[in-house]
Amino acid sequence: MYQLEEKVWFWALVIIPVIVLLFLLLQLWKRNTQKKFANATVLQRLSPDKSIFKSILKLVLLSLAFACLALALVNPKIGTKLETVKREGVDIVFALDVSKSMLAEDIAPNRLDKAKQLVTQIINNLASDRVGIIAYAGRAVPQLPITTDYASAKLFLNNMNTNMLSSQGTAINEAIKLSKTYFDDEEQTNRVLIIISDGEDHSEDAVAVAEDANEENGIRIFTIGVGDLKGGPIPLKINNVVQSYKKDSKGETVITKLNEATLKSIANEANGVYINGKITANVVEEIRGILNAMDKTEFEAKQFADFEDKFQWFLAFGVLFLFIDIFLLERKTAWLKKLNLFNENL
Repeated sequence: MYQLEEKVWFWALVIIPVIVLLFLLLQLWKRNTQKKFANATVLQRLSPDKSIFKSILKLVLLSLAFACLALALVNPKIGTKLETVKREGVDIVFALDVSKSMLAEDIAPNRLDKAKQLVTQIINNLASDRVGIIAYAGRAVPQLPITTDYASAKLFLNNMNTNMLSSQGTAINEAIKLSKTYFDDEEQTNRVLIIISDGEDHSEDAVAVAEDANEENGIRIFTIGVGDLKGGPIPLKINNVVQSYKKDSKGETVITKLNEATLKSIANEANGVYINGKITANVVEEIRGILNAMDKTEFEAKQFADFEDKFQWFLAFGVLFLFIDIFLLERKTAWLKKLNLFNENL
C-alpha cells in the first residue's frame, strides 16, 4: 500500500519535455550556424573531441534528475504495518434509481446527478460505517459490496448512468431483494437500505417486499425522493444538447412526476422515514441524526497503520544525477574515442 502526499508536484514533470525540446532546438541552431563557417570535414578537424553521445547522455541525466526531484516533492509513502482494527458502525446500502425518468431536469442539474450529490455528501459525513451500492431500473444489479473504502464507493457512484441497464422501469422491489444479499453477516445488528428515486413506474409489490425485508431480515429502509411534484419532461440529448423530449405512443410529451406516496409507504412499512431530497444539507443532516441514534455494530477491518516517507531516495538520486551531469564534459574521453559509437572518426 502506498500514498502520494503532494500529487500536485507531478506537474513539475512537464519541465522534462521542455528541456528535450530546448536541446533539440539548440542542436539545430548549432548545426545551421556551423554550416555558415565551414563544412563537416573542416569542423571535424577543428573540434576532434566533440561528442554527440556525451551531449545526449547529459540530457538524459538532467531529465532523470528533474524526474527524481519531482517525485521527491510528491513524497511517496509506503505502508509498512498492517493492523486489524475494531470499528463500530452501521452497514448502509444505497440503492440508486438509474431509470430514464431520472434524466428529468425538474431538479437541478437533473434527478440522477442530484441523487449522486446526495449519496456523495452522505458518504462524506460517515466515519466508521460500511457502505454498498446497488443500481436499479427495470431490474437491480450490484455495483459495490459492503466496504469501508469510501473512495471506491464514490468512484462507482460517479460512473453510474441511465444507459447501464437496458430494462426500464423502477423495480424498487428488486433492489430491496438484492440488498438482502449484502447483509450476510449474522453479527450485523443494524442494516440500513437508503433508496434514492423519483418513485415512478414502481412495482406494485414493493411495499410488501419492504415490509418482509424489515420483519425477516431486520433491514430498515429510508427513502429519498428526487424530483418535483409538478414533474417535467425527459430530455433526449446528443453531445449534451437537447434534441427532443421523450414521447408516449400517442406522440404526447411524457411528463414524469415525483411519486412521494410510494416512497413514503415503503419507508413506513420498513421502520424508516421518507426524506424529500430537494435540499442536500437537510437530507445529510437528517440521515446523520438517524445513523447517530442507532446502536453501532463492532467489526474488524484491516488497514495500514504506519507509512514511511520515501522521498529521500528520489532526492538522493536526483542530486546524484545533477552532480554527474555537472562534472561530465561534453568532449570525448580516450575510451569513448576508441568506441567510436557514432562513427565520428570517419
